[in-house]
Amino acid sequence: MTYTLYGDKGSGAFCVEAALAEAGAPYEFKTISLEKNEQKSPAFLTINPSGKIPALKLSSGGIVTETAALLLTVAERHPQAALLPPPATAERAQALRWIAFMASEIYPMVEIADYPERFVPAGAEAEALKLKARDRIRARMLTVEQAVAGPWLLASGFSAVDIYAAMFSRWRECRSEGWREERVPKICAIAAALSRRPAIAPVWSKHFAN
Repeated sequence: MTYTLYGDKGSGAFCVEAALAEAGAPYEFKTISLEKNEQKSPAFLTINPSGKIPALKLSSGGIVTETAALLLTVAERHPQAALLPPPATAERAQALRWIAFMASEIYPMVEIADYPERFVPAGAEAEALKLKARDRIRARMLTVEQAVAGPWLLASGFSAVDIYAAMFSRWRECRSEGWREERVPKICAIAAALSRRPAIAPVWSKHFAN
């Protein structure tokens, strides 16, 4: 069951690669450079017509897109890795809740913060929108911070939710101005623990230098 993961360093591909590594699943990582805008190339658009990374090719040849869906797909296909609590449990419901929360409340704001000119004219309007999106991301991260049971986000222990939350904490909107260390120390502790987790440590080093 070999996978092909399309993505770039420091992108949403991190959480999928970390899940694959934790599960011990064989995979190939194919770099799609955001800097070179390769996600909009004709070749990649045949893989994901929306022109976004990451994308995951299954061993059957089928393609799955949308980061949260990829994370859940890996967790479901490799239950031995315990990336999610057992089905039909209260803990599983909470895991799905927080993954859905971050996917819907944080992830869309990242595109706005990074590329405000896609939504409003460049200049003062774009800069104002960028700051609004950053503030929204930070507010939602504070909500996640308050939910951390410690030492992992869920009381039941390590899960894919930790991988997802730690990823967002590494991105520019949380990284700048020392904000994350001051305001989301519990998520920072989760990120530090992930960076030392044997299977995930090499993936962490690959994607994040900070």
